[in-house]
Amino acid sequence: MRWEIKGELPVDGAFIVAPNHTSEIDPLIMGMAVWKLGRAPRFMAADRLFRVKGLGWILRKSGQIPVSRDVRGANQAAIASAQQLARLGQGVIIYPEGTLTREPELWPMRGKNGAARVALSADIPVYPTAIWGAQHILPRYSKKLTIGWRKTITVHVGEPVSLAEFNGRMHSASAMKAATELIMHDITGLLEGIRGEKAPAELYDPAKHGQTEHGRFPQDRGTTSRDSGSGA
Repeated sequence: MRWEIKGELPVDGAFIVAPNHTSEIDPLIMGMAVWKLGRAPRFMAADRLFRVKGLGWILRKSGQIPVSRDVRGANQAAIASAQQLARLGQGVIIYPEGTLTREPELWPMRGKNGAARVALSADIPVYPTAIWGAQHILPRYSKKLTIGWRKTITVHVGEPVSLAEFNGRMHSASAMKAATELIMHDITGLLEGIRGEKAPAELYDPAKHGQTEHGRFPQDRGTTSRDSGSGA
């Protein structure tokens, strides 16, 4: 791959990288990008994976962070994760969308509040990040890699999102929604700069388009190389 990386991460201390999500290969590429920026990449993984014999040991030893999928335990999981990050001075990659974007042109869609909750639990900075080009290697929903020489991967890390106005309001649903929207707004702005295009005025909401969180577009079923956006 040919890398184009802009922006910086802190040289020490805890941080959160919040990228957009267009391809299932994104985590590998974002992990490499964070490493190239001088920090060790870590991810939040479902707590049930930590109970799998062997896999759980690997996840714990590599510093991955368990997170509860149970809504009732979300706050506690966010607090525990934030405390671990702050105590050890680690960084973590959290995808605010929670899954591959459903937006037809691969723009970011509405986010979930996990990144905001973790950040506000221990005053950890959130670095909005845009990635573009992974979809040329593994298109959305595809299981077949597109082989080619020197595919360009563009990663732009922005300035930390200012969430100060939400301090002490982690248990407020409206505050978490607003904080998440700020994060998604900054991610979208960075991606506009990479693509040289304007994103839709409103973040895509799968529910408003008759989709579940894990639904697919009819035109994506059975395809392996669809790429609806411009290249980097």
